[in-house]
Amino acid sequence: MASTRLIVVLGFISTCFLGMFWSLSEANNHVSALKDSSVVDSQDKVNLSVYYESLCPFCANFIVNHLVKIFRTDLIGIVNLRLVPWGNTQISPNTSWICQHGPDECQLDVVEACAIKEWPAVDTHFKFIHCVETLHLMNRHTDWQSCFGSTGLDPKPLEICYNSGLGYKLEKAYADETTGLNPRHRFVPWVVVNNQPLQEDFQKFADYICKAYRGNKKPEACKTSSFEIEATSSTPQVCYAA
Repeated sequence: MASTRLIVVLGFISTCFLGMFWSLSEANNHVSALKDSSVVDSQDKVNLSVYYESLCPFCANFIVNHLVKIFRTDLIGIVNLRLVPWGNTQISPNTSWICQHGPDECQLDVVEACAIKEWPAVDTHFKFIHCVETLHLMNRHTDWQSCFGSTGLDPKPLEICYNSGLGYKLEKAYADETTGLNPRHRFVPWVVVNNQPLQEDFQKFADYICKAYRGNKKPEACKTSSFEIEATSSTPQVCYAA
């Protein structure tokens, strides 16, 4: 895959545009949840891994409209969240990448891998990825660079990661991890809770997290139905692996 020079174009982002992605009230709720998480023993936390690809519309919907709820409640306090942007991408014999949704997806997978690396705090890189995936749902993924302005993040670290080739190395590691899943993933989003793949039941990820938690400080979110996802069909909407 040819290396493309990343050109960061920053423009004026209105306050309402910022609010569309990560409102101040949501941010405050999130900060409170993170403070509460400090009193939870790290050994008691539940590992939640989401294997996805940046331009799968069903991955974007899951991240933007459902996964985000762990930050809007106190569930984040018991969760170690990992995002793994590779999904159904394949590596051809000549080592080039074949991304399911084209070259733009290859680029954005690298961008999001760099975001995870350069902003390791989960609330920070999730904020950026949430913005990018929201734009995708609006058919505006090519405007992803506006997310620097709307999230208030400095583009320089991500730009260096992308242009130096580090992002491609990160993606290769994600490729190896995804390929090594047991059982192998059949579609994305592929959600794993404490090494247990939820497969078609991924929409109930919050229930699995609450059941897996063995600590003494049970989140309020585990006592409510705030995470219920209305199924549009008997079969979850996903992007299947080729």
